[in-house]
Amino acid sequence: MAPAIEAVEKVKAASTPVKPPVLNERILSSMTRRPGSAHSWHDLEIGPDAPTIFNCVIEIPRGSKVKYELDKKTGLIMVDRVLYSSVVYPHNYGFIPRTLCDDSDPMDVLVIMQEPVVPGCFLRADDPEYKHFNDIKELPPHRLAEIRRFFEDYKKNENKEVAVNDFLPATAAYEAIQHSMDLYATYVVEGLRR
Repeated sequence: MAPAIEAVEKVKAASTPVKPPVLNERILSSMTRRPGSAHSWHDLEIGPDAPTIFNCVIEIPRGSKVKYELDKKTGLIMVDRVLYSSVVYPHNYGFIPRTLCDDSDPMDVLVIMQEPVVPGCFLRADDPEYKHFNDIKELPPHRLAEIRRFFEDYKKNENKEVAVNDFLPATAAYEAIQHSMDLYATYVVEGLRR
């Protein structure tokens, strides 16, 4: 192409208005309600297979002594405290979006994975190494002992006691997750409609 024609083509291309991309209405409304990104509790999807397979947000990576927590107002993950004891989180720990429990928080979840992930990571809880397990009691006894010991010990130096009586079957977990999904729908979604 001749230099003069090439220059004219560049001018035409530069002067042609570019249409902005069409954004999802839900994203737009989320942006007008809050500055910044989507709210990790309210705007992220739980997933179509919930309550058996679900998405979650990791607050605390495996191996951490830092207790991160969801800031309910902004949806960001903030540092709550450093654990007082010498224990570390045995697996990634977080919450399930669009759930609500009796403590007014989303449903907590311990995600058994091969690797730690960064705080704020949104993932589907289905690590291939553990995907074939259908119940927590199928895990090796030592792994269960580590999990039990963590929950019994991690608040001791704060003069708080946690009792781990037994690990419940998967059906109890599914029922608890479904109940928290129903509570969220009842209180949060209905509250937003008002």
